[in-house]
Amino acid sequence: MAESVADPLLLDLSGTCSAGGAIPGATYGSLYRRVGRRVRLRPLELVLASFQVADALNQPFPDRQFDLVWSMESGEHMPDKQKFVGELGTIILVTWCHRDLSPSEESLLPEEKELLNKICKSFYLPAWCSTADYVKLLQSKSLRDIKATDWSENVAPFWPAVIKSALTWRGFTSILRSGWKTIKAALAMPLMIEGYKKGLIKFVIITCRKPE
Repeated sequence: MAESVADPLLLDLSGTCSAGGAIPGATYGSLYRRVGRRVRLRPLELVLASFQVADALNQPFPDRQFDLVWSMESGEHMPDKQKFVGELGTIILVTWCHRDLSPSEESLLPEEKELLNKICKSFYLPAWCSTADYVKLLQSKSLRDIKATDWSENVAPFWPAVIKSALTWRGFTSILRSGWKTIKAALAMPLMIEGYKKGLIKFVIITCRKPE
């Protein structure tokens, strides 16, 4: 994108500024507004970044203000996926999904639903959707050049590494200081690994753009 736009304006919905251009960051919604998330930015010569607390489902930005919308691990937090994709334009969407259903299936297996429900309760997530569900939602908004790629194998080491970090003395004491919600989430990390191993949980990258 930076090659075709002289001064790209990017929107980072994950709230972590990490690319060139002018980059506002918007958080997921009311929970993070209450928390008052702090962002530390290193001074980089080519980066002009700001952090704006906003509801990603009701963005305060005008239509077509941004050349690119970057959403890293935020889609799974959105309770209204259809409204979420309606707020996007030219996007890179990186998110957790459950597996696609086969043509003969109408829903996930009962044990798969049970596992996802446990994860949702632990991480305070709304209902999950599949990659195919996201693609259908994007198509319903007339978005073009929709491409989806399964990166599950690439990020498979992530959760074991998180658990390994949590089991250090520093990680353990940090979790205890953070309170029950963090402890509850930490105890649920093996559930994510279980979902990966069973092929239920997918880590997906989706790109698309609005029509001209």
